Amino acid sequence: MQDFAKILKYARPYKKSILFAFLCLLLTSVINLVLPLIVRNMINAVIVLKDSAILDNLTRDLVIIILFQAAFAVTHNYIFGFVGHRMTTDFRIEFFAHIQSLSLRFFHNRRVGEILSRMSSDISVIQNALVSIPVALLRQTITLIGALAIIFYLNWKLTGLILLVLPPLMLFARVFGKRLRNLSSVVQDKLARALVVLEEVVSSIKIVKSYTREPHEQKRFETEIETAFEESVKKLRISAFFGPFILGLTFLISASLIWYGGYQVMQGATTPGELAAFFLYALIIAGPIGTFVKLYTQIQEALGAVRRVYEILDTEPRIVNPENPIELPRIEGRIEYDNVTFGYKEESPVLKQVSFVILPGETAALVGPTGAGKSTVIQLLHRFFDPDSGGIKLDGHDIRKLDRNNFLSQIALVPQETLLFGGSVRENILYGKLDATEAELIDAAKSANAHDFIIQLEKGYDTLVGEKGIKLSGGERQRIAIARALLKNPKILVLDEATSALDNRSESQIQEAMDRLMHNRTTLIIAHRLSTVRDADKIVVLDKGRVVEVGRHDELMENESLYHNLYTMKLLEYQSPSAEEPLDDAGLGYTAQRVN
Repeated sequence: MQDFAKILKYARPYKKSILFAFLCLLLTSVINLVLPLIVRNMINAVIVLKDSAILDNLTRDLVIIILFQAAFAVTHNYIFGFVGHRMTTDFRIEFFAHIQSLSLRFFHNRRVGEILSRMSSDISVIQNALVSIPVALLRQTITLIGALAIIFYLNWKLTGLILLVLPPLMLFARVFGKRLRNLSSVVQDKLARALVVLEEVVSSIKIVKSYTREPHEQKRFETEIETAFEESVKKLRISAFFGPFILGLTFLISASLIWYGGYQVMQGATTPGELAAFFLYALIIAGPIGTFVKLYTQIQEALGAVRRVYEILDTEPRIVNPENPIELPRIEGRIEYDNVTFGYKEESPVLKQVSFVILPGETAALVGPTGAGKSTVIQLLHRFFDPDSGGIKLDGHDIRKLDRNNFLSQIALVPQETLLFGGSVRENILYGKLDATEAELIDAAKSANAHDFIIQLEKGYDTLVGEKGIKLSGGERQRIAIARALLKNPKILVLDEATSALDNRSESQIQEAMDRLMHNRTTLIIAHRLSTVRDADKIVVLDKGRVVEVGRHDELMENESLYHNLYTMKLLEYQSPSAEEPLDDAGLGYTAQRVN
């Protein structure tokens, strides 16, 4: 129950409502306990006293009490249900916030489908527990204690028959409840694996269809979902046994009570009304006993879900703000990498003692073969990760000592794979500055050479772009991303430049927009175009995680080292049959092979 107590903390803001609902629940339970006593008096009024006036009065009292009982029941059901849903909503909000606080290292080790399973399936199990279990548990506890006290007062001998079956029943529930909890955890894990397959197929549907791997993916999904089904059947066998067992035990106890109580009536030891009341109380007690067994299994399932969710919630964010962060109202843009070493796995460093400086307003190009560490350099600047050793300074301050939100608000990233949200064009551009005016929005779009194609869309700026911008071309997506960065108006710009896959017209428009975006800003580029490299104020050449050269284009060409080889070999690749093929289109982001 310690795990379940973690969830109950979300009830604290609603304790007044819960107390009021508990009072209504208490009154409902008390009324339920009084009803058999009224029935007893009614039976005695008919059989023993034969007094119609007493019968009429008791009937009137019974109707009034039932109306009050209904009112109290509706009230506590609504309040407990509302609070349960509210707690679950708060829980989901905290879960989402925590997910966003975790570093990229966490997401490298977790599949998206697994996280979605925790947010959907597991939290749904917890929600059911929060809404139904507390109400049923409180109501049945009050009913059981109250009914036992009354029947003990009415006839302690008959009460003994009921108490005899409680210990073995509790032991039974404990043993099978533990088994159910373990099976519930296994079922949820298997369903999560099936959800992972679904997520991967949906997100990579083009590749699946291109390679005609639908049958392969169908088999993968069927394997996972059938495994989950088999585990569910194991759980079902146990769950199916619970109900009939409890029901049969209830009838057995009832038959024993009628048999023994009947003898007492015939011997004059009790009245027919008292026997009827006792029998009703016995049925009332049987209800809580059966419910407790069912609730116990639900609690075990919920505990399994809580533990799986808290596997994530208990994960500490690795990238956090310092206790007393430094804020830079307006950064100048000096970037310094000082002996930075970093690896996604400690035993395999991706960067090794990387050092270079970019001055305010400079454009620096990162060049090197695939796997040299260019993207990692950019990720460390954003504090997606922290270096294993060494440091990165911004305007002379180690970025680990800066307020992360503050300095990142002055950095804009335009990635190679343009990522758009599934909303409208307007929402995607405003992501750069949520409170921007309409004029600022349109100005940014015009500067990015995006306004003209946007207004030709079906609904202009309010056109939905589809998931990840699928309804737009690559060039259109990239111009929206540039408009988003322009609207942010950053002091430092980070570009993973990629225009080689675009047609000449789109490439020209995007390059023109990028030139505007880079103006008067410190710019760090993963360079894929030779024209960008040649125009850069500084070129940082990486190879196998180390900086092997730093300088301008002419200086590096004179060295006749790695940069010269990459540049020369890429040019040779494009000295091809077509004289119209622009030499600037060669990329430096890939390992080159000499063309013979």
